[in-house]
Amino acid sequence: MKRILVWFFILSFSIAAARAQDDATQQQINKLNGQIQDLLDAQAVQAKRIDALEKEISDLRDKSGGSGTTDTANVDDLKKLADQIQEIDKKRQADRELILKEIEKLGKVSGGPASSHKSPPAISTTAVDSPAATATGPQKGYDYTIQRGDTLLAIAKAYREQGIKVTTDQILKANPGLDPKNLIVGKKIFIPAPAQ
Repeated sequence: MKRILVWFFILSFSIAAARAQDDATQQQINKLNGQIQDLLDAQAVQAKRIDALEKEISDLRDKSGGSGTTDTANVDDLKKLADQIQEIDKKRQADRELILKEIEKLGKVSGGPASSHKSPPAISTTAVDSPAATATGPQKGYDYTIQRGDTLLAIAKAYREQGIKVTTDQILKANPGLDPKNLIVGKKIFIPAPAQ
């Protein structure tokens, strides 16, 4: 009987221990189930946010005029455009030269004077009443008398063809008060020589 009692005691202790272990295991399972449910809820919220962002991106693409395309230019596009502009400008200058030659031919045929620019006179030191000239003293440059049909661009080009790198802006700065749209025939202007 003692043996049965010992076995009964061991069995009841084992059952009690198993129940306690089952309760602890059940609590852990319940805790894990709660954490899994929290993760699933957070995942559902994230999925909703991702869907909303995808819709917003789609709407922005539609507003910008197409999916994936932009209206901006990159550096390569700008370089290509600059090259094309330079090529067009070269063609324009060649056309201008051709037109001037044809006008000169027509002038010779009709016996009238052909229009051409005089070559620039020799470098002379001339004082100019401009802030840049008075600060540095007299500037080296050329006196030029405006002729009928002259434009600042044509004058600057004629000097550039003679190897004197001058721009219309430099001519305007050297001649304060000069109106590029109303050049007076016979008026002398100063053409600054490039700094060396």
